[in-house]
Amino acid sequence: MSKDEQKSKEEFSAIFMGDFSTIIDDAIDFKKQAQVNGFDLSVKEIFTLKGEGAIDFDNSKRVLPEYEPLAKKDDEYWELQPGAYVIRYNEIVSVPLNAVGIIQPRSTLLRMGGTIIGAWWDSGYSGRGQGLLVVNHSIKVYQNARVAQIVFLTTKKSSKGYDGTYQNEKK
Repeated sequence: MSKDEQKSKEEFSAIFMGDFSTIIDDAIDFKKQAQVNGFDLSVKEIFTLKGEGAIDFDNSKRVLPEYEPLAKKDDEYWELQPGAYVIRYNEIVSVPLNAVGIIQPRSTLLRMGGTIIGAWWDSGYSGRGQGLLVVNHSIKVYQNARVAQIVFLTTKKSSKGYDGTYQNEKK
C-alpha cells in the first residue's frame, strides 16, 4: 500500500466502512437508507410519556415513565404538536464490537423545527432502539419516515459488548 493510499485509508478509519446489511435488519429500503457516512433510521412507532421517571447512580431506583402509543391520522401519519416524544425505529441494529453508534437527526427534520436526541449505542448493543423526538413546530410524521441517521465510529475491539437492560429490546 502506497503512502497516499495509507493516508487516505487513515482519514476515513473512524467511520464504519463495512456492509450495513451485516449489522442492520428490518430496513425498509437498504438502497435508499444507506448514506455516504451512515444509515437512515425510520419511524416504526411514536409514544407520549406518561407519569414520572427516576434515575440514580446504580439504577436501583430507576423508573421509566409509561409510554402511550400515539394514534396515527388516517392510519398514515402522526400529527405532532410542540413537545417531546419517544420514537421507536423500524431497524434492528447490531453494533459491532469494534464500533460505537451515534444518532443524529436528518437535516430535513431540523429544517422543519424538530430534532432527534439519542444516546451512544455501545459496542455489542443489539435491538430496535429508541430516540427522543423534540418538536418545536407542528409536524406531520408519516409511517416509516426517515428521521435520524446512525453513524458508526470504529473503536478498539472489545471482547465483551453491551450487556445492559436494553440489550435485544423490541426485536
